[in-house]
Amino acid sequence: MRGHTTRTAALLCAALGLTAAIGTASAAPATSPPGQRAEGTTARQTAVPVLVDCLWHPQTRPADFILACGDGNSRLLSLKWDHWRADSARAKGVNVVNDCKPYCAAGTFHSYAVVVRLDKPRSWSKDPQVQRYGRISLEYPAERPEQFAKVMSYPLWD
Repeated sequence: MRGHTTRTAALLCAALGLTAAIGTASAAPATSPPGQRAEGTTARQTAVPVLVDCLWHPQTRPADFILACGDGNSRLLSLKWDHWRADSARAKGVNVVNDCKPYCAAGTFHSYAVVVRLDKPRSWSKDPQVQRYGRISLEYPAERPEQFAKVMSYPLWD
């Protein structure tokens, strides 16, 4: 029983830490007038797909987004969205990545210019009436983290 309590406490602390790291992007009002949606707002029923964050909040046009939910060692900042459509979305911003040298807790964060693309929309398992983007691709137009290709693509969680 003691192990279960410790595990629950650790998960709660991790969730609170992620909530603080995400900031106010998901704290905006859930509804907007038709045809208008402010940057960083939480999306409910929408015709265009959403981006689901680490805490399972649907977002449209977030200014920041955590890529490494477990440890926060990779995040997107200062995202400026060129478009957000039914088939894809595109933004420019900064990818802040921990080099984890000599190990992640002692590593250094480095910033890289990045072009972010979202695509492969599909139904969200949590709410099948909502479409969510299924893939994120990061393109580094200049410098990039060691071991990264010029374009890196990842499936997004459901």
